[in-house]
Amino acid sequence: MSLEVGDKAPNFNLPTDGGGNISLKDLKGETVILYFYPKDDTPGCTKEACGFRDALPDFSKAKAKVIGVSKDPVKKHDKFKDKYDLTFPLASDEDGAVCEDYGAWVEKSMYGRKYMGIDRSTFLIDGKGVIRGIWRKVKVPGHVDEVLKAAQEL
Repeated sequence: MSLEVGDKAPNFNLPTDGGGNISLKDLKGETVILYFYPKDDTPGCTKEACGFRDALPDFSKAKAKVIGVSKDPVKKHDKFKDKYDLTFPLASDEDGAVCEDYGAWVEKSMYGRKYMGIDRSTFLIDGKGVIRGIWRKVKVPGHVDEVLKAAQEL
Protein backbone atom coordinates (compact mmCIF):
# COMPACT_ATOMS: atom_id res chain seq x y z
CA MET A 1 0.00 0.00 0.00
CA SER A 2 1.45 3.33 -1.00
CA LEU A 3 0.21 6.35 0.91
CA GLU A 4 0.23 9.81 -0.61
CA VAL A 5 -0.31 13.34 0.66
CA GLY A 6 -4.06 13.90 0.93
CA ASP A 7 -4.81 10.28 1.91
CA LYS A 8 -6.52 9.42 5.18
CA ALA A 9 -3.87 8.19 7.62
CA PRO A 10 -4.35 4.57 8.67
CA ASN A 11 -5.49 4.30 12.27
CA PHE A 12 -3.19 2.60 14.74
CA ASN A 13 -3.39 1.49 18.35
CA LEU A 14 0.00 0.64 19.81
CA PRO A 15 1.57 0.03 23.22
CA THR A 16 4.06 2.72 24.26
CA ASP A 17 6.89 3.13 26.71
CA GLY A 18 5.90 3.39 30.36
CA GLY A 19 3.03 0.92 29.90
CA GLY A 20 0.95 3.39 27.90
CA ASN A 21 -1.07 3.06 24.72
CA ILE A 22 -1.56 5.45 21.82
CA SER A 23 -3.96 5.54 18.89
CA LEU A 24 -4.50 7.97 16.06
CA LYS A 25 -8.20 8.04 16.85
CA ASP A 26 -7.44 9.39 20.35
CA LEU A 27 -5.34 12.18 18.82
CA LYS A 28 -8.16 13.53 16.65
CA GLY A 29 -7.94 17.31 16.45
CA GLU A 30 -4.16 17.29 16.99
CA THR A 31 -1.35 17.51 14.46
CA VAL A 32 0.73 14.34 14.63
CA ILE A 33 4.32 13.75 13.55
CA LEU A 34 4.57 9.97 13.17
CA TYR A 35 8.11 8.88 12.49
CA PHE A 36 9.28 5.33 11.82
CA TYR A 37 12.85 4.39 12.67
CA PRO A 38 14.75 1.09 12.44
CA LYS A 39 16.09 0.43 15.95
CA ASP A 40 16.46 1.94 19.42
CA ASP A 41 19.91 3.06 20.54
CA THR A 42 21.66 2.87 17.17
CA PRO A 43 23.62 5.90 15.88
CA GLY A 44 21.19 7.27 13.24
CA CYS A 45 18.08 6.50 15.27
CA THR A 46 19.54 8.08 18.39
CA LYS A 47 20.52 11.22 16.47
CA GLU A 48 17.03 11.47 14.96
CA ALA A 49 15.27 10.89 18.32
CA CYS A 50 17.47 13.49 20.05
CA GLY A 51 16.74 15.92 17.21
CA PHE A 52 12.99 15.56 17.76
CA ARG A 53 13.54 15.81 21.55
CA ASP A 54 15.52 19.05 21.20
CA ALA A 55 12.90 20.57 18.88
CA LEU A 56 9.93 19.49 21.02
CA PRO A 57 9.25 23.01 22.38
CA ASP A 58 8.94 24.25 18.77
CA PHE A 59 6.69 21.33 17.81
CA SER A 60 4.54 22.11 20.87
CA LYS A 61 4.21 25.75 19.72
CA ALA A 62 3.03 24.37 16.36
CA LYS A 63 0.58 22.20 18.35
CA ALA A 64 2.17 19.05 16.93
CA LYS A 65 2.64 15.82 18.84
CA VAL A 66 5.69 13.69 18.00
CA ILE A 67 5.47 9.88 18.12
CA GLY A 68 8.32 7.51 17.28
CA VAL A 69 7.55 3.99 16.03
CA SER A 70 9.82 0.97 15.69
CA LYS A 71 9.48 -2.79 16.07
CA ASP A 72 11.45 -2.71 19.33
CA PRO A 73 9.59 -4.03 22.40
CA VAL A 74 8.27 -1.57 24.99
CA LYS A 75 11.02 -2.50 27.50
CA LYS A 76 13.68 -1.50 24.99
CA HIS A 77 11.83 1.79 24.37
CA ASP A 78 11.84 2.45 28.13
CA LYS A 79 15.64 2.05 28.29
CA PHE A 80 16.15 4.18 25.15
CA LYS A 81 13.96 6.98 26.55
CA ASP A 82 15.70 6.95 29.92
CA LYS A 83 19.18 6.91 28.41
CA TYR A 84 18.54 9.95 26.16
CA ASP A 85 15.86 11.75 28.20
CA LEU A 86 13.32 11.45 25.38
CA THR A 87 10.09 13.20 26.32
CA PHE A 88 7.71 12.01 23.60
CA PRO A 89 6.02 8.62 23.19
CA LEU A 90 7.78 5.70 21.53
CA ALA A 91 5.29 3.16 20.19
CA SER A 92 6.08 -0.52 19.78
CA ASP A 93 4.93 -2.15 16.54
CA GLU A 94 6.40 -5.59 17.21
CA ASP A 95 4.23 -7.40 14.66
CA GLY A 96 4.95 -4.72 12.03
CA ALA A 97 1.31 -4.16 11.03
CA VAL A 98 1.46 -0.37 11.37
CA CYS A 99 4.83 -0.24 9.58
CA GLU A 100 3.18 -2.13 6.72
CA ASP A 101 0.07 0.11 6.75
CA TYR A 102 2.31 3.16 6.31
CA GLY A 103 4.59 1.50 3.74
CA ALA A 104 7.59 1.73 6.07
CA TRP A 105 8.33 -2.03 6.04
CA VAL A 106 10.45 -2.52 2.93
CA GLU A 107 13.08 -4.69 1.34
CA LYS A 108 16.53 -3.27 2.02
CA SER A 109 19.96 -4.20 0.81
CA MET A 110 23.31 -4.04 2.58
CA TYR A 111 26.54 -5.41 1.13
CA GLY A 112 24.49 -7.25 -1.49
CA ARG A 113 22.33 -8.99 1.12
CA LYS A 114 18.60 -8.36 0.89
CA TYR A 115 16.45 -8.24 4.03
CA MET A 116 13.24 -6.66 5.32
CA GLY A 117 13.48 -3.62 7.56
CA ILE A 118 11.98 -0.27 8.49
CA ASP A 119 12.49 2.52 5.98
CA ARG A 120 13.21 5.64 8.03
CA SER A 121 10.13 7.69 7.18
CA THR A 122 7.98 10.44 8.67
CA PHE A 123 4.32 11.37 8.24
CA LEU A 124 2.73 14.72 9.06
CA ILE A 125 -0.94 14.12 9.90
CA ASP A 126 -3.42 16.95 10.44
CA GLY A 127 -6.15 17.07 13.10
CA LYS A 128 -8.65 15.46 10.73
CA GLY A 129 -6.42 12.44 10.17
CA VAL A 130 -5.28 13.47 6.69
CA ILE A 131 -1.64 13.05 5.65
CA ARG A 132 -0.15 16.48 4.88
CA GLY A 133 3.50 15.50 4.46
CA ILE A 134 5.52 12.36 3.75
CA TRP A 135 9.27 11.91 3.98
CA ARG A 136 10.70 8.56 2.91
CA LYS A 137 14.29 7.26 2.94
CA VAL A 138 15.03 9.99 5.46
CA LYS A 139 18.57 11.26 5.91
CA VAL A 140 18.82 12.42 9.52
CA PRO A 141 20.76 15.73 9.14
CA GLY A 142 18.25 18.57 8.64
CA HIS A 143 15.20 16.29 8.72
CA VAL A 144 13.70 17.50 12.00
CA ASP A 145 13.91 21.13 10.82
CA GLU A 146 12.18 20.24 7.57
CA VAL A 147 9.32 18.46 9.38
CA LEU A 148 9.00 21.32 11.88
CA LYS A 149 8.71 23.87 9.07
CA ALA A 150 5.93 21.82 7.43
CA ALA A 151 4.11 21.46 10.78
CA GLN A 152 4.30 25.21 11.37
CA GLU A 153 2.70 25.82 7.98
CA LEU A 154 -0.40 23.74 8.77
